[in-house]
Amino acid sequence: MSGQPSERIDLLVHGGDVLTVDEAGTVVQDGAVAVRDGEIVAVGPAAELTTRFTAAESLDATDCLVLPGLVNTHTHLAMTLLRGRADDVTLQGFLERVLKWEAQLLAPKNVAAAVRVAVAESVRAGVTSALDMYWFHEAAEQAAREAGWRLHTGPTFMDVPEPPDGIAYEDRLEWARQDLAARGTPRPGHRPVLFAHSTYTLSPDQLVEIAALAREFGALLHIHAAENATEVATVEVRYGKRPVELLDSLGLLGPDLLLAHAVDLTGPEIAALARTGTSVAHCPVSNLKLGCGIAPVPRLLSAGVTVGLGTDGAVSSNTLDVLGAVRQAALVHKAGGDPTAVGAEQAVRMATVEGAKALGLGDRLGSLEAGKRADLIVLDLSAPHLRPRHDPWSTLAYAAHSADVRDTVVDGRVLMRNRTLTTLDEAAALADLEALV
Repeated sequence: MSGQPSERIDLLVHGGDVLTVDEAGTVVQDGAVAVRDGEIVAVGPAAELTTRFTAAESLDATDCLVLPGLVNTHTHLAMTLLRGRADDVTLQGFLERVLKWEAQLLAPKNVAAAVRVAVAESVRAGVTSALDMYWFHEAAEQAAREAGWRLHTGPTFMDVPEPPDGIAYEDRLEWARQDLAARGTPRPGHRPVLFAHSTYTLSPDQLVEIAALAREFGALLHIHAAENATEVATVEVRYGKRPVELLDSLGLLGPDLLLAHAVDLTGPEIAALARTGTSVAHCPVSNLKLGCGIAPVPRLLSAGVTVGLGTDGAVSSNTLDVLGAVRQAALVHKAGGDPTAVGAEQAVRMATVEGAKALGLGDRLGSLEAGKRADLIVLDLSAPHLRPRHDPWSTLAYAAHSADVRDTVVDGRVLMRNRTLTTLDEAAALADLEALV
């Protein structure tokens, strides 16, 4: 009613088209998103919401596209330290080099410096959260939290002779248990996470122990699996089963397990993933660059497997650009002759709501709907390569670049406004990283 005070909110993003990425694929033309306490309280026409709410802060998205923040479902953020140092090699050659350099370079201070640059790159690219498997996760978490960025991380298990953090495997379970116990109730839009590197760096008994710990705390368990044929053959010779077969035989497949890569899969393995509700993080750029092959994403999707998108680390993909992964995912699967194999809308969903589902956070992240956390981006549509605008899904998948992202919001906090970072000193972060390399 006229004359009554409007509701007070923290942020109103108004104008432009709002691509909600809800189940119906709703697009609100000249729309708005209202945010209070880090949560979306309303999505609708700008004319309606600007009357209903009084906002402490606003973003005018006129001539822009508003959409959910991008979700990176597999990465190693601190590998920005090594960007460009392991190019044009096989996966096994890549691992040999990286493990040697990690032993020389990794320490909490260095990881924090590398993660600050990774956060800056991600915020600029419209990536609002990432699942990060790496050493010294406490340093990474602190760096991300200082910037207000959503990082999903936790203890990593990899049975190597001299782990960079100096914690031998026999001590890691108790260390990880204490880490998870100290976290208490997860913050909104977060959940506990554990990382088991792979079936070739951990024994079956170790994998079972790690999975039991993850289930004890209701944590997501993330693991590399079936990244290339050599890995599969190595595991099969060692244990008599392929990686996914081994995980299935150990009872590890399930809705709380997320596989990275899943390139080399058989039909029965795809069926097992679908049967158990196991999700996959598809990393098309890294897989192509390392010559691993192309994950059977169309078959996974047809079977009902949840597939998100990841960049992998900046040393294997050279970039943390999830929007670039969207384009690659929408294109590479057409190489078999079917232009409908992965369409524009499907690729965008893999980078948003499907990625959130893969993390077990589909009820909190990935789409612009009331009740979800306010992770969103504003994409400037004024550039010539984005005109005319016939279809927002097509624009995002086939035409847009990460440089078109103008504003990035995480938990209702504006981390980038008009292409300027607001919570992180980018120049200082870059200087700190350069001093290390």
